[in-house]
Amino acid sequence: MKYRTVLVWAVAILCFVVLMIVTPAIPQSEEYHDFADKREFFGIPNTLNVISNFPFLVIGLMGLVLCYYGNYFKLSLQGEIWGWTCFFIGVAAVSFGSAYYHLEPNDARLVWDRLPMTVAFTSLIAIFIIERIDERKGTMSIIPLLLVGIISILYWRFFDDLRPYGLVQFVPCIALPLMALLLPPMYTHSTYWLWAAAFYLLAKIEEAEDKPIYKLTHHIVSGHTLKHLFAAVVPVFLMLMLAKRTTETNRISLFRSWKISRVIIKANEIKVESRGYSSVPDEES
Repeated sequence: MKYRTVLVWAVAILCFVVLMIVTPAIPQSEEYHDFADKREFFGIPNTLNVISNFPFLVIGLMGLVLCYYGNYFKLSLQGEIWGWTCFFIGVAAVSFGSAYYHLEPNDARLVWDRLPMTVAFTSLIAIFIIERIDERKGTMSIIPLLLVGIISILYWRFFDDLRPYGLVQFVPCIALPLMALLLPPMYTHSTYWLWAAAFYLLAKIEEAEDKPIYKLTHHIVSGHTLKHLFAAVVPVFLMLMLAKRTTETNRISLFRSWKISRVIIKANEIKVESRGYSSVPDEES
């Protein structure tokens, strides 16, 4: 088992080194800071992009309270408690970091926007490892994963290269839904992970279509403002999952359970059809 773990880490590091060698650096484009909605209300620059971060603060604080107040989420493993604590701290901190950035968008302030998001992303990876692979390894991975995220942001800031940060953000977007589908869960209500992933995907689409959405809505709301609101729904789904879930007695992956359900449905359809045919009397010749 230890040999396999070392081998996986070695392959991952080798792939990262090769990727860094064969691909060119990706600098931060200044156009990124050119958002569609620059309106100012009540003396607040870029008002809607600033205040639309407020839901992150509310949801993050609620998550922290429910993690500890009466153990509402029923977190039985120490690693889970640490992982979800880091996640909800990251969610709450997004409200401050993103609001600070949008008051005056530039590279220096963007660091404080991306840092709490990276904390939230890397915490979720550790949580998945705890729940679906190995509790001890997942708990031990929390701090290293957080450090990897922080280092990727520092690397971008000092070397103007987004490649490491892009991997830290991109890999969870692919890995977490796949793990939710293919790995047997420790708890029920795993479909909430997929709902959370779907809303995050919608948020990224709205971010990319910032100006077209602003134009389409007749300058009422921009895509980036909607991105904040849709991204805030992600931790809401995860809170619902934590509140509803129970220990999974029959650990089967979502993909396998859906496959079994399809087989059962088809078998029932065949039975119904066969009964329908058998009930029809034969015509006399």
